[in-house]
Amino acid sequence: IIAEYLSGETSYRKMGEKHGINFYSIRRWVLQHQGRMKQPPRAKTVKPAPDFLPDESLPTDVKTLQAELRKARLEKQVLEEVINVAEEELGIPIRKKHGAKQS
Repeated sequence: IIAEYLSGETSYRKMGEKHGINFYSIRRWVLQHQGRMKQPPRAKTVKPAPDFLPDESLPTDVKTLQAELRKARLEKQVLEEVINVAEEELGIPIRKKHGAKQS
């Protein structure tokens, strides 16, 4: 996605629509790849929260929020894997090392 954007043929928005990814994420990846944005520390895999209450006792808005949280966690994992695959295939580090010296 980064290489495709850098070829200069399209915008972040169009790339996002084409690949089903938020265009802000693509922008962030490109800026990080170009070294113009700091990379946050790599997040650890999040374990699902234990269910303390049965689902039927929760209000609808809480159920909705839980479903959105599960979806967001899965999306994050997918994006992390996309970056991992891109790093392997391109043979270049996309993420900056934490604490690396700035040139």
